Amino acid sequence: MALKESNMLALGTKAPAFDLPDTVSGKNLSLEALRSEKATVVMFICNHCPYVIHINEELVALANSYKEKGVSFIAISSNDVNNYPQDGPDKMKVHAEAVGYPFPYLYDESQEVAKAYDAACTPDFYVFDKNMDLAYRGRMDASSPGNGKENNGADLRNALDGLLSDQIISDVQHPSMGCNIKWKS
Repeated sequence: MALKESNMLALGTKAPAFDLPDTVSGKNLSLEALRSEKATVVMFICNHCPYVIHINEELVALANSYKEKGVSFIAISSNDVNNYPQDGPDKMKVHAEAVGYPFPYLYDESQEVAKAYDAACTPDFYVFDKNMDLAYRGRMDASSPGNGKENNGADLRNALDGLLSDQIISDVQHPSMGCNIKWKS
């Protein structure tokens, strides 16, 4: 595991479009079809990263809570499955169902979507406003495996609450930290 921080894509960046297979439904899904008129969360995760495993329970609770408020959540895995078969599409489906992900879990085989978002690690979060402009990027909260801080989704919740109440979101944002995306050679 190589520890990596988010690259922190420039705020205001338009959400790069994509059309990827959803490992749970078996259908191809596009950003346009999945986006919300309120806020859209695009996150890069994977099955095996201890940083993702650490946040899974809170991520599911957070997504369930904010879906009721009209926020869309989209998870994408871009890892090289030849070298990391535990992150393959068949295992993604099993993992999503076991954890109870209330959002699509898309597979970015070409890694082009991760590159378009300048994603660097898992987990890596991007929150887009109703116009699909980047309003927040970075961590879910200050918690990470072993640091003893509460896993409460505070940073992501604050960004979403700000968007939902038409408030300006602070540009003081902290990078996410986790396993590096497993790029193909």
